[in-house]
Amino acid sequence: MPVTRLELEEREGRFLAPYAQTSASTRGRVYPEEPPTWRTQFQRDRDRVIHSRAFRRLEYKTQVFLNGTGDHLRTRLTHTMEVAAIARNIARALRLNEDLVETIALAHDLGHPPFGHKGEFLLHRLMREHGGFNHNGQSLRIVELIERKYPRFHGLNLSWEVREGLAKHQSDFGLPPGATAGERHQPSLEAQIADLADEVTYYSHDLDDGLDSGLLDERRLVGEVEVWAAAARSVQRRFGRLPAESRRYYTIREIIDRQVTDVVLTTEQRLATAGVRTADEVRACRRPLVRYSPERRRENLALRKYLYRNLYYHPEVAEPNRRAVHMLGELFQHYVRNPREMGAASKVGMRRDGLHRTVCDFLASLTDRTCIVEHQRLFGLTVGGFKPC
Repeated sequence: MPVTRLELEEREGRFLAPYAQTSASTRGRVYPEEPPTWRTQFQRDRDRVIHSRAFRRLEYKTQVFLNGTGDHLRTRLTHTMEVAAIARNIARALRLNEDLVETIALAHDLGHPPFGHKGEFLLHRLMREHGGFNHNGQSLRIVELIERKYPRFHGLNLSWEVREGLAKHQSDFGLPPGATAGERHQPSLEAQIADLADEVTYYSHDLDDGLDSGLLDERRLVGEVEVWAAAARSVQRRFGRLPAESRRYYTIREIIDRQVTDVVLTTEQRLATAGVRTADEVRACRRPLVRYSPERRRENLALRKYLYRNLYYHPEVAEPNRRAVHMLGELFQHYVRNPREMGAASKVGMRRDGLHRTVCDFLASLTDRTCIVEHQRLFGLTVGGFKPC
């Protein structure tokens, strides 16, 4: 017999921890819909994210290196999939809702503009007098308003708990009926896991991309980064001498395993100390419960500083990104002066949100390559040697 939604919800009730967010207790959607037959509410949300246009565009957006720079370097899409995998592993270990944490992880970067964080910083500067810009708020905006594929509502009409996980500290995120701001200090444990899994993923995999590109060197990492050195020693003890590709892979894997183990054990201890019994008691906590241990946090901060110094600010990464972001700025000014060139759909946005927000939404939706192509079409030249992929 097929497994129905009610049976899936019953399984959650039996297996998940009491402070997990179950799909049966969701606070619902903005626009009421008939419940799914063969999926839980959060499984429906996950599928809606995966089938969105914004999700598909992540394949052509920068993670660290400009899209198209190398066949094996991560894009925003591969990063997102890796975050979802790590987040599910942590949620499973803690008996939390894997479907909810995966959905939040898959949607967490939908709002990223072209050219990574440098593109985000530029749009924020250009929008400073018009409400600013950040990718978290834009992700929420996409799932609540910008995606348009359903006949009865704009956006994806996701469950409240998924939108809560995307909102993070957005002050304009709507509270459910009957709730007050004083009742909610933290999001669900599942949302906290998705947030921390993002950090676990980009630290470890940016190391991998840095090595693959030749901008980072294993010998220097062993001597200067304790996170890498400890993992490398463990791999050496277990496997002896390995070929370079295998050695790097297992070292990265060891780093991730240690990070995940630390998060699981530390969080389990914090949950016991806090004595929370329900998902709403989690929300009432003043501080997050999903955390690293202090020692692991210290080591990660040292790794973060190293990556900024030696990878993110490296001329071979920073300079192409700077030139690419220059294109984005020129496009912004062009469309502010010529809004009709964004197409007929922009008329609705301008009436609702104003000119600058509509231009910002339009540019944030572009991929790296469409931004480059559009710039060349409008200005008839390339910037710093960039050519369409």
